[in-house]
Amino acid sequence: MTTAYAQRRVAPAPPAPRRSPAGPVLAVLWGGAAAVIALWWHDTGSVVGTAGRLTGAGRIAGLLCGYACAVLVGLMARVPLLERRIGADRVTRWHARAGRYTVCLLVAHVVLILLGYAAQDGSSLLAEALTVVLDYPEMLKATAGTVILFAVGIVSARAVRRRVAHEFWYYLHLLTYAAVFLAFGHQLALGSDFTGNATAQAAWYALYLGVAALVVWFRILAPVRLNLRHRLRVDSVHREAPGVYSVVIGGRRLDEMDVRPGQFLRWRFLTEGMRWTSSPYSLSAPPRPDLLRITVKALGDHSAAVSLLRPGTRVWAEGPYGALTADRQTSHKSLLIAGGAGITPLRALFETLPGDVTLLYRARSNEDLALGGELEAVARWRGAKVLYALNGPHGRPDLSAPSLRAAVPDLDAHDVYLCGPHGFARDVYEALRTAGVPDSRIHHESFEL
Repeated sequence: MTTAYAQRRVAPAPPAPRRSPAGPVLAVLWGGAAAVIALWWHDTGSVVGTAGRLTGAGRIAGLLCGYACAVLVGLMARVPLLERRIGADRVTRWHARAGRYTVCLLVAHVVLILLGYAAQDGSSLLAEALTVVLDYPEMLKATAGTVILFAVGIVSARAVRRRVAHEFWYYLHLLTYAAVFLAFGHQLALGSDFTGNATAQAAWYALYLGVAALVVWFRILAPVRLNLRHRLRVDSVHREAPGVYSVVIGGRRLDEMDVRPGQFLRWRFLTEGMRWTSSPYSLSAPPRPDLLRITVKALGDHSAAVSLLRPGTRVWAEGPYGALTADRQTSHKSLLIAGGAGITPLRALFETLPGDVTLLYRARSNEDLALGGELEAVARWRGAKVLYALNGPHGRPDLSAPSLRAAVPDLDAHDVYLCGPHGFARDVYEALRTAGVPDSRIHHESFEL
């Protein structure tokens, strides 16, 4: 054992597969978009002339943009149904895609409405823009909200985000709430589909207030309750491999946190230089009633500072999140494939997944095998297999479809849990599909946006 975190000897529970609610949730979201278009159709008579067509298209874009703003914020609310049943990574990708749709709809709304008004009034585009911003009700606030949304959209683009600090991106991203708040009044004041339509106004208020309630509950009140109840503090820090450290965290009644092997929490260590950053780290061992453990690889300033944490440091946590759990299991055979730091959630699953389990661990060298002693110990007591894929004299190991089938002959009969760097996970996923593993049996989480 490489740390003081004692290993549990508990027989794995039988699998309890649960269907993901992703399909019904997407159906509801697209149904809402259809209802928004139906609202425009119901309130619109004949569309005549260029000005009418431009204005009508601008109204549709504006309604869909307003609806998309509510969806965007709802996906940021960290609702357990989404984060734990569908998967935080998948919801994050939905949010990123919804953000791109929202910005595109916003551009279309602004441009089309101004072009339509200018054509109707016979004025220039600039003159019409000044008139709308300065003279129309609620437009100054809406303009401020538009500028904020554009700024968030620009900084969230991959090419830009890679060049800015995570903290800058994160806190600017939070201004989305302000942008939506500033634009809300404009939607009801100038939206002809809401003027005089009490039912539509009530539905719009219910949509936005419902989303706001989700944000307040799950992003503010639930984390406050969790941390006041469990009083988390750093218990100890242990070196596992070069640049890899485990942090054991103690607290009260941790068994009531409902955190499961394979899940992660967002951790904020309340010490100098780390208190303003919240980072997602998976549990690297099954949770105990009095202790939790995470294992962190130094990949940036925040993760590198984890090694300097001192016992007694207060910890603020949010979660648990993630759907890489035994709930996804559909077979009594499982193959866990870990690359680098991806071993952390799979280490916890290796001990607790029911049935026949094989672990394939990809690393550069023997000294980079974090938690290797624990993996061997778990393999011995539960009769599981551990396979290592290390760099050799001729380069990287072969993880192609034939190689995987040779290592695990009945590969297509296994559930495969996959975790590692994005490029590694993508290549292994393609090899698994080539080897005949159904997509429904490949379970992975990735936070590449």
